[in-house]
Amino acid sequence: MATLDVRPRLLDALSALRDRVDATRFPLPLPGAARARRSRAELLAQLDDYVVPRLSAPEAPLLAVIGGSTGAGKSTLVNSLVGRRVTEAGVLRPTTRTPVLVCHPEDRHWFSGRRVLPHLTRVWMPVQDGPQGSGHEAYDAPYDGPYGMGDGRVGGGTGLGLRPGPRDGPGRGSGLGGGGVAGAYPVRGFHGEYGGYADGAGHGRYAGGYADYDDYPALGGLGATGSRAADYVPDEPYDALVDSLRLETDPALPRGLALLDAPDIDSLVTENRELAARLICAADIWVLVTTATRYADAVPWHLLRTAKEYDVTLITVLDRVPHQVAVEVARKYATLLDEAGLGEVPRFTIPELPESAGGGSGLLPASAVAALRGWLARRAEDPVARAAAAARTAEGAVAALRTQVPALASAAAAQHSAAVRVAQRVVDAYARAEERALREIAQGAPLAGDALTHWHCYPRDVPPDALLDALASSLATLLTCVVSAADAEIDLASQRDPAAEATLPAPDVAGVAGRAGVAARHWRRCVEELAEEEASVAERAMLPDPDAVAALAVTGLLGGRRARTAGEALADLLGVHGALRLRERGGVLLEECVRRVLDAEQDRLLAPLDALDIAAEQQADLIAALSVLRKEHPHAAAWPPARHASERRER
Repeated sequence: MATLDVRPRLLDALSALRDRVDATRFPLPLPGAARARRSRAELLAQLDDYVVPRLSAPEAPLLAVIGGSTGAGKSTLVNSLVGRRVTEAGVLRPTTRTPVLVCHPEDRHWFSGRRVLPHLTRVWMPVQDGPQGSGHEAYDAPYDGPYGMGDGRVGGGTGLGLRPGPRDGPGRGSGLGGGGVAGAYPVRGFHGEYGGYADGAGHGRYAGGYADYDDYPALGGLGATGSRAADYVPDEPYDALVDSLRLETDPALPRGLALLDAPDIDSLVTENRELAARLICAADIWVLVTTATRYADAVPWHLLRTAKEYDVTLITVLDRVPHQVAVEVARKYATLLDEAGLGEVPRFTIPELPESAGGGSGLLPASAVAALRGWLARRAEDPVARAAAAARTAEGAVAALRTQVPALASAAAAQHSAAVRVAQRVVDAYARAEERALREIAQGAPLAGDALTHWHCYPRDVPPDALLDALASSLATLLTCVVSAADAEIDLASQRDPAAEATLPAPDVAGVAGRAGVAARHWRRCVEELAEEEASVAERAMLPDPDAVAALAVTGLLGGRRARTAGEALADLLGVHGALRLRERGGVLLEECVRRVLDAEQDRLLAPLDALDIAAEQQADLIAALSVLRKEHPHAAAWPPARHASERRER
């Protein structure tokens, strides 16, 4: 018999791996990225909802999740296994929208907290129906959940309960069984106190209130069968609740077993499908329910293949099988299972029966579900079988990490590689743009057009300030053209690259022109300040005009060979050494201006990609965490583990 390894170091390794998986991101729309995101979510759900909780508490009850397609009869099956209606069944599809978990009263504390399915808010329910006036067997059970701690007594006859309510509100319920129970639980929230009541006539409303809000009315009372009040019950219909888990207790279930009625795995509602998949990931036992008309559908078989991959404890229920074709359908279904390598999976067949059988209660006859009930009860009551069922699923889930985590690491590496490729393409293009800009400035390209006209008319018809304006505008135009050319080069190289298409913003010519103009004018002002400084120390009888010095300096820096006369005139004003010093300092500022503009545009292009924070360490971190887990896992050398002998085929 396999046993669960619950060594602290193994749990630490799993927790570390879980954190690494949680930190991994797949934001780029690469081939396989959507699958990687789904795998990451499924893996986190498996670790959070099942593997870590199960290994942390191996003695916890087995959780059997009843899953299947729309209309397969899951809710009717759960109701029939419990012996009363605990979940709604009907012709409206989907009927099950809010999952329902049923356990023995003494197992309640295992599910009232956040040990499993921590993302779902607990909603405690009173008994929905049952034999009129009889209620259910009384029990005393400690309550230690997220809403208080204490003892409560629930009974079908005379009952008295005393229990702290949510947060700090004490509650008391008392009353008489029979037709109904009168009583109320006052419930205190953060900012208000709510009370409830029942009229004792057998149709009371639910008591409770939200623990964290004071704007929801708390309806009161206890139901017709003498059940307890809910911990909190919202004002809206239960099946309309989002991210909630309805909890029921019933002494008819054996201790050590909980049943969970999951939403349809093929629901048209995306949230229902995702929730159903997550609930199945939290199961010790997968109970797949299908019908005589849908047993070959793709969706159930996807679940079966997943179950085989995880090597989980799995049983199948062939529901609503007409008597006249029962043998033939069972034979064909068995053949399909054998071909899929699942021939040893226990199979149970339930004949087609009116859903109202059993006195109009909507339950199947006890004989129809006796074999399945017995199989589940033996797993819960037999320590050997119970440990084997939990160990098999847990070991299978841990062993499945051997293939899941490397796949995630590979997808993470592809993300980083694509991000690096896009970023390098941008960096290379802007490096070439910088070389081009500096080369064209050295060749005198800015001294053209309007700037050249102003220079030819200087100083007779054009003042220094107008010449400086024309030169700064020409420099801005050159920088805008260089940036646009780099963007066009990047756009051409990025065609059919999904990572680039998803992250690189569209060209912003108007914005580039504005930003380049600001940078060019700033450089001009800096040169004017340098010119004023050099003019003030010039060794001349009459100090030169700083504006004229600045105009000649800017013309010489931007005009190349076309502006030789500007350099000569500047030397006449400042002296050779002063002119050379001003040109050198102005040239350094010009190169800084060009680099600053191009770097800013490059950063603007890369900002969306940088915001994704696709770290290079993601792949290495995943593989390292998996290596630590393999070292701590006792069966790492044999991943995936062999099937356990105790899980033999049962009919």
